[in-house]
Amino acid sequence: RHCTDVICCVIFIVVILGYIALGVVAWVHGDPRKVIYPTDSYGQFCGQRDTLNENKSILFYFNILKCASPVVLLNLQCPTTQLCVSKCPDRFATYIDVQASYRYRPDQWNYFRQFCKPGFNNPRKSVAQVLRDEDCPSMIIPSRPFLKRCFPDFSTKNGVLTVANQTTFKDGRGKTRNVTDLREAANGINNVLDARSVGMKIFEDYAISWYWILIGLFIAMMLSLLFLVLLRFTAGVLFWVFIFGVIGIIGYGIWHCYWEYDHLKGIPGSDLTVYDIGFQTDFKVYLQLRQTWLAFMIILCGVEVIIILMLIFLRNRIRIAIALLKEGSRAIGYIMSTLFYPIVTFLLIAICISYWAVTAVFLATSGEPVYKVMANQTLCKYANLTCDPETFNTTNVTKLCPGAQCTFAFYGGESLYHKYIFIFQLANAFVFLWLVNFAIALGQCTLAGAFASYYWAYRKPADIPLWPLFSSFGRAIRYHTGSLAFGALILAVVQLIRVILEYLDHKLKGTQNSVTRFLLCCLQCCFWCLEKFLKFINRNAYIMIAIYGKNFCTSAKEAFFLLMRNVVRVAVLDKVTDFLLFLGKILVAGGVGVLAFFFFTQRIPVFAQEVPMLNYYWVPLLTVIIGSYLVAHGFFSVYAMCVDTLFLCFCEDLERNDGSTAKPYFMSASLHRILGKKKLSPKKA
Repeated sequence: RHCTDVICCVIFIVVILGYIALGVVAWVHGDPRKVIYPTDSYGQFCGQRDTLNENKSILFYFNILKCASPVVLLNLQCPTTQLCVSKCPDRFATYIDVQASYRYRPDQWNYFRQFCKPGFNNPRKSVAQVLRDEDCPSMIIPSRPFLKRCFPDFSTKNGVLTVANQTTFKDGRGKTRNVTDLREAANGINNVLDARSVGMKIFEDYAISWYWILIGLFIAMMLSLLFLVLLRFTAGVLFWVFIFGVIGIIGYGIWHCYWEYDHLKGIPGSDLTVYDIGFQTDFKVYLQLRQTWLAFMIILCGVEVIIILMLIFLRNRIRIAIALLKEGSRAIGYIMSTLFYPIVTFLLIAICISYWAVTAVFLATSGEPVYKVMANQTLCKYANLTCDPETFNTTNVTKLCPGAQCTFAFYGGESLYHKYIFIFQLANAFVFLWLVNFAIALGQCTLAGAFASYYWAYRKPADIPLWPLFSSFGRAIRYHTGSLAFGALILAVVQLIRVILEYLDHKLKGTQNSVTRFLLCCLQCCFWCLEKFLKFINRNAYIMIAIYGKNFCTSAKEAFFLLMRNVVRVAVLDKVTDFLLFLGKILVAGGVGVLAFFFFTQRIPVFAQEVPMLNYYWVPLLTVIIGSYLVAHGFFSVYAMCVDTLFLCFCEDLERNDGSTAKPYFMSASLHRILGKKKLSPKKA
């Protein structure tokens, strides 16, 4: 063993150090409070401790009718004054009415002015001046907080949209308007609020049923282990039962097509052809034609013949595939620690995701408050230009664009760091993909090394090294970090290109340029295929690295040509393995799901008293089913890696050895019997 792809290893380490530095810089400049807290028109956080807005955690919009959509509201781009308040309005009121009655009803003024600018307490100021300077809102309407922002309290009464059981309201400018005018400004908010209520109930269900969910996942883990153990004895039975079942079902289909074909004989119109009746939206019409059933019968006969011929000519390769599956189960039985290695991969990926997410948030919140001119007039030439709130009132903007405001827009900056934040975000995403692929590669190489040590042990299990999994992990880290990083780098580049293409596709969805859309679709398809191919090549390259300790390119080339020399065996083994493992995942997830269904619906009398009271029983049920499938996938991914490793070792064994005393086979006796070659040389005691 020697270190491989040293240059890539050095680059990888330098990139990791640079990634850490990027995180530190983002941490210094970023401020996650910009995401957590809403920001008012003055760039101040609502609800932040030790500030004037400490007890004002909700954002209030002076005139929500000026907001085009909820997206505009959440992006703080609504062209109206935004103010931090302690609670949302709970009644209808207009500034005109409140001003007219403030002398004899001061309580109304005291309530209304809490939604005015801080410090404003001059009800004598004319309505026109107040609305021009936006000292107070022209109206307030009953609202409730959502995402720490005040939105109209919509409800439906007898199919009619209402706010606080009213269908009309005064806009504070002398007009009476229908509440449907608020729909455009808060479109879809009511549905989201309902979703929030559902979310709270789901959270409650998780809070009282989490330990039963864990029990269900533990049962799934035990069933996965049991299935892997039983594969040693049932792999062949499961496969052949399925194959003969398919043959039987297709045979029944052929008989049924012939029966329908014969039954329609003599019926008027049944002898017409598909060409005669043309295209019909009601497909039942085609089932009244003899030609349709004849076509079905011919197609099914062709499929049946192909399956039978494949079984006849590929029977020996299918037997080899099943024997390798059994051998894989035996190998895992000797190296049980490999079943729990996916936990290590999961933790490494979780660390990568967490670091990427935190860095992305800090990068996104890096910047100083940027203020822009928000004008009511669409023809104002200063609209959307940056401004300084401290000097805004002394400029000519307010004269040329009456009612214009210098309000907070977003966070940004003009420094070199702020100009390259987008590049930093791309770098953050790229290194994240590289690290995730490296973690996966490390897991594959580690498992391959452990299972290869099993195959190349002449006397099993006596010659299997002590702690094969830990030894393989140490070799992968010590000698092959560069090779694993090289393979992960290639895959990360392709994945980043796919992410960029997906982004471009999302941006171009509204365009009518069909040629551009077609080319983009072709590129997405090509890079998807390229990614799948690279994953296949990388996986087998890591196996060869674990076996021989060569660099990535050499290992990838040798693995590729070795597989091409055994391409039929590869195809058969891949499909047989995929089928059995998919069947195992369905059995585990389905079995645990059925058990969970009977439990959470109180259909198991013994545990009826133990079932928690749930809002939605499907919440823990779906969690258990999906979790069970993922648990089974984690265990079976180890099994799939084991089978792939044993297969490459098996192909190498056939090419390098001939079964003689000088070059004995390392394969198991069952595999040797299937090949029908020379007898195994007697193994030394």
